[in-house]
Amino acid sequence: MNVYFNYCLPGFSNCYILGSDGGDADREAGSVPEAGAAPAEPPDALIVDPGAMNENIVDIVERQGYRIRGVLLTHDHWNHCRGLRTLKRIYETDIYAVNQQVRDFTTVMVKNGDSLNLGRFQVGVIGIPGHSTDSVVYRIGNLLFTGDTLSAGLLGTTVSTYGERVQIATLQSRLFSLTGDFVVLPGHGPPSSLEAERRFNAGFQEFEEHKIRRPQFNLDLLDD
Repeated sequence: MNVYFNYCLPGFSNCYILGSDGGDADREAGSVPEAGAAPAEPPDALIVDPGAMNENIVDIVERQGYRIRGVLLTHDHWNHCRGLRTLKRIYETDIYAVNQQVRDFTTVMVKNGDSLNLGRFQVGVIGIPGHSTDSVVYRIGNLLFTGDTLSAGLLGTTVSTYGERVQIATLQSRLFSLTGDFVVLPGHGPPSSLEAERRFNAGFQEFEEHKIRRPQFNLDLLDD
């Protein structure tokens, strides 16, 4: 499995192309299939958060001979899906997202706990609302595509204290509880590891410190 990174200048976001092994792209250069042999199936690919659809992405897909099995959206903020219109003009493929409509395209709707079989890929869906109501993390092997929910050292921004608490709670119960070595591939900034974020994420530590400093009220007084 190969992961290609593409930096999308609009919105300074990360787009990822995930390619499977196998197919014509793995044949030795210049080799000729044996007579009567069935043609090899092309390798599969997924595109995550196409904030822009540019020449680099098309070049990777075409050079490797990939068959696009789907587009995964971690959420529908414009800087993570701005490239959809151009992408759909070039490739006929489904869009997977929480919301039914994204930039005028009808999607295949996903929710927390879903498991998707997309060609050679098995994709787990982990719902982490907070940064947005439709935020999800996609788990593919030991890779976590976290969008804006979790970045290296940071948590996703929220518009309310309630959203912040929901995001923290679901991160703890659904993501930080995973066992094993996972690579975090965020929507912005460099990659990280899940273990590093458990131990050192500044956004999570700031929330915990603020919670300790928050004044405690004696609710028994309200009974008088």
